[in-house]
Amino acid sequence: MSPQLSRQFESRQPSAVRQSSIAFMKRKDKVTAVNTSIGNVSLPIHPAIQKRMFSLNSVESPFKDGVVKYSPTVGEEETQKAFFNIIVSSGFQTDGLYCQVTDGGSQAMELVILGVCGPAGTQEQPLLLIDAAYSNYLSIAERVGRPTVSISRKLDDEGVFELPDISEIEKVIQQHKPNALLIIPYDNPTGQFMPQHTIEKLAQLCVKYNLWLVSDEAYRELFYTGDQVSSVWGVTEASVPGITGRRISIESASKVWNGCGLRTGALITDNALFHQQGVAENTASLCANVLGQYVFGALAHESHEDLQKWYAQQREYYKKMMFSFLTEMKKKLPDLIISKPDAALYSVIDVRHLVPADFNAKDFVMYCAEKGKVNINGVETTLLVAPMAGFYSVEKGQPNPGKTQMRIAYVESPEVMAQVPMLFAELLKQYLAV
Repeated sequence: MSPQLSRQFESRQPSAVRQSSIAFMKRKDKVTAVNTSIGNVSLPIHPAIQKRMFSLNSVESPFKDGVVKYSPTVGEEETQKAFFNIIVSSGFQTDGLYCQVTDGGSQAMELVILGVCGPAGTQEQPLLLIDAAYSNYLSIAERVGRPTVSISRKLDDEGVFELPDISEIEKVIQQHKPNALLIIPYDNPTGQFMPQHTIEKLAQLCVKYNLWLVSDEAYRELFYTGDQVSSVWGVTEASVPGITGRRISIESASKVWNGCGLRTGALITDNALFHQQGVAENTASLCANVLGQYVFGALAHESHEDLQKWYAQQREYYKKMMFSFLTEMKKKLPDLIISKPDAALYSVIDVRHLVPADFNAKDFVMYCAEKGKVNINGVETTLLVAPMAGFYSVEKGQPNPGKTQMRIAYVESPEVMAQVPMLFAELLKQYLAV
């Protein structure tokens, strides 16, 4: 008999974004998967990063002798400068900001939750999320024993996740007394965009109720609405008096820079004590990936003009694909609800007008991963998507809006993404006929 697992391990299920991929890997039949369940970008990384990656043994490289040492826990100075250079290239100031390099945005998330939320029990100090919220925040909060509460957004028939009125958000703050508010201006999973004036309204609440304002900016500059770029770093003392010392951003090499596997991110703040203690907490992890830090550090030397060209290139790529997807999905399934393609690289699709009342998106997702297939030009193919129930924090006994919703990531090539509307429609037809 084996020793007993902890309760955490006994109850742990794979993340919503990984469930279908794990199930598909167990299939024995020869089926090709179009994998839109994970934001695993398939585009090449920025040319400056590529240049360093392909020349790790050059004379200039710190790895030319085959030695790979730890970096300082705070991260290499050049990598910190790269993250600052990126922020400035979007038109924001970095004076008075502190940067800690992390193993991807995920480690920054964990450090934030540890740093701003109290343990469940005596004085809870929860993290306030805006549902639907990226599922990793819920998973990481559970892992480290920190509570969360949420503001509810519902996907309407026009494809909009509308924030409730500020007065309603204020009621949630008064009732649950969170210690921090998390926003994702270029939203994962919904693909919605949060303009600067909305961030400032939420920042005013953070000042009024003495909260941290945490902004996940992994997708900053990926927006398709014609607005101006928005950021927590656009909130200043002039626009929101009292905001200084409570701002935090989570940065990443994964999305805008297409460097998912580099596992390089950053935790940036204007609060010196938070930064100091964040570094102290992370000394247990020693340092972030030094190879990733080095190659990403190349962006410290790129001009703002060249970085802006890169942003425009990325936006044009995703915008074309997302709007084409929206059009084709509506042709295949006119009653399907699709979130507006405003930002990031995701759409939420809702089949609530197409399915019976007992439909469960997770069951459909697992059917596609384990059994479903469609013949495309002689190739048996299935589609992997992420069930949305895991992106909502719902009180026990209450209905979960994600039961009929799925997230699709625009990470395959445009040619492959063009197959998704037909694949989804055919697989749904198959599933409903079972």
